[in-house]
Amino acid sequence: MAADRLDEVLDAAYDCLTRYGARRTTMDDIAMTMGVSRSAVYQYVRGKDDAFRRLSARLHAQALRRAREAAAAEDASHAARVQGVLAAKFDLVRRLTGDSPHTAELLDDKARLCGDLCGTFTADLRHLLLALFTDSGTAASIGPEDAADVCLALVAGLEGTPDGERLLGPATDALLTGLLDASGESRRTDSAFPGAVRGATMPG
Repeated sequence: MAADRLDEVLDAAYDCLTRYGARRTTMDDIAMTMGVSRSAVYQYVRGKDDAFRRLSARLHAQALRRAREAAAAEDASHAARVQGVLAAKFDLVRRLTGDSPHTAELLDDKARLCGDLCGTFTADLRHLLLALFTDSGTAASIGPEDAADVCLALVAGLEGTPDGERLLGPATDALLTGLLDASGESRRTDSAFPGAVRGATMPG
């Protein structure tokens, strides 16, 4: 099937990206990793930049799907649902940067290749958070929009912190204690981080 072959191309592109980076990777590298001819790869992508954009889009779509599932978990508290949205972003960034320093090129919202995809992903997460804070109610001193922005800023800071996995749970617990309306259901103490943060789904 064409979709399966495209996935194989994107998996090969990811493998090359982790080894060589976007600039040094060639279509021959992707083809060699797949064990096919370069012309075969061109049946599914227009070039290496197209392959990397499609790869970035797939990774962000996977993370966004996880975030939406967390936000829609009606049996969880608002706090746990917010934490699930934030974990989707954190896990994507930490797993990619853990695989190779080159994969940061798929996460840079200022980069030519995938910047618009990264910006759209963050905007979608903000929309989920805004809806959750609007539904749950926030503390009198902060509105839903600011609450969403504070949460995203916290996660962005932890993404570059060596101890970020350990700190994400307690940091968001503490933050949400101050952000959420203390009179609502959202103040239940269940957390989305009972243990280690799970990794994001990688190519494949």
